[in-house]
Amino acid sequence: MTVKVRDFNGAERVTSDLLVMTGDGKGVVMRREHLRAETRKKAEAATPKLETRKTKGEKKDRKRMAAVAAVYAVGPHVRTAEDVVDGLRRVRLVRDPTKPKPPRPEAKRVWASIVDDMAAVVAQMFDEAERRDPLRRKRWMFVADGDPNLERAVRNEAKRRGVKVLLVLDFIHALEYLWKAGHALYAEGSRELEDWVLDRLTAILHGKVSNVVAGMRRSATKRGLAKKAREPIDIAARYLLKRTGMMRYDQLLALGAPIASGVIEGTCRGLVNDRLDLTGARWSVAGAEAILRLRAIIRSGDWDEYWGFHITSERDRNHDSRHADNRPPTVEIPRKFGHLRRVK
Repeated sequence: MTVKVRDFNGAERVTSDLLVMTGDGKGVVMRREHLRAETRKKAEAATPKLETRKTKGEKKDRKRMAAVAAVYAVGPHVRTAEDVVDGLRRVRLVRDPTKPKPPRPEAKRVWASIVDDMAAVVAQMFDEAERRDPLRRKRWMFVADGDPNLERAVRNEAKRRGVKVLLVLDFIHALEYLWKAGHALYAEGSRELEDWVLDRLTAILHGKVSNVVAGMRRSATKRGLAKKAREPIDIAARYLLKRTGMMRYDQLLALGAPIASGVIEGTCRGLVNDRLDLTGARWSVAGAEAILRLRAIIRSGDWDEYWGFHITSERDRNHDSRHADNRPPTVEIPRKFGHLRRVK
């Protein structure tokens, strides 16, 4: 299904009916005076062991989080739980030509801010979604990575605007908790560990989160694991149970909706890291924000429109507004310079 919406310039265009919002945070190394107050206080209180380099554990308290966002439309890509698990395996190096390729994101807009906090950027994402779909005819989704502050901001913003948003947990983050839990039961690098993890991932993708959690805890109890040894299992169990409502993967896969946050991961890398995470770089707030804005314009495909607006604004500010009726005099360049002579 497709829906007609208006793009950034007011022109009407057709995009798919899945409207996806996604966000994340990315740390940027800052000059000490440009850190947030609490982080700066900790940095100033730290006492390095060496003069020429930082030792283990001393590199913290030097970053400021940039809030990163992406909004895009995408067509449905229906698949099964087994398809998703099969895609994680490295054995199948050649893609099955009989299966359709996943649809590409449409009209993707990305941005990031070192000034605004995540709650403010979430509000901007909802603004962008409402601009694209003012009648709310699309199916709104938000793909998150398990950050409780981000989830809280999304729920608060959706409630404030009275809009229904399907909150989805990136299944890769759930998978990482399964791996940590599995290490409490099986040896590192063993085939038994991988089989255990993938079996439970398959069950979770079939919508059986509660069954998986109960089975994990039962396994730890039957093996008589001590409290410390079973801690990864208990942590994973609490994490998964708390987000059961975000893990209706069986319904999402049947709908053809995305269940991974690859778009925002790529945005963090391409928009922020590739430029701001250079060796030895230390940023000011103003400098980092300016770079992020310019890179966002380019990566969102808005450079031509922005540059035209910039040139028009510069002419108005420097020329038109300085003359009567906004009409600067015509400047004619003489073709001959008879009063000049060449100096040898």
